Amino acid sequence: MGTIIYADVQIGDFFQTGHYVLIREHCQFGDHVWIGSHSVIDGQVGIGNFVKIAARCYISPQTIIGSRVFIGPGVIITNDKYPLKMRDSYRPAGATLEDNVSVGAGSVILPGVQIGQGAFIAAGSVVTRDVPPMTLAKGNPAVFHELPAKLREKNTALSWKQYLE
Repeated sequence: MGTIIYADVQIGDFFQTGHYVLIREHCQFGDHVWIGSHSVIDGQVGIGNFVKIAARCYISPQTIIGSRVFIGPGVIITNDKYPLKMRDSYRPAGATLEDNVSVGAGSVILPGVQIGQGAFIAAGSVVTRDVPPMTLAKGNPAVFHELPAKLREKNTALSWKQYLE
């Protein structure tokens, strides 16, 4: 029922996981990172401080996740546009989620996509291209909208408040 952590993983303070979590080699985690049950962090992933990754998420290799990021349940972040094809001319690349990004449940983020600071990805969205900072992306494929004022504040979980003040 425990978490399996491969070798060469760096973990900051106040790290917590649910059960059946798999963390592959060469990952780096900042402080105050929480990973939900049945999630896979599939190696060579960088994660900042104050990050919550909900249950049943898949984070592919070469993904970079900033600080104060929320990733909802069942999110899939991919890294390979052409699985096992064109290896002479193409290399897989993970997505980049900048600081204060929120990703809603069941969303899929395609390889190499950059999600700008403060962006909000609505639940069930499929993100096929870069998302500008402070933008709402929703739909399949995701269409960009102005971020509503109520979603412009920084991500702050109640359990983080004492550490952020």
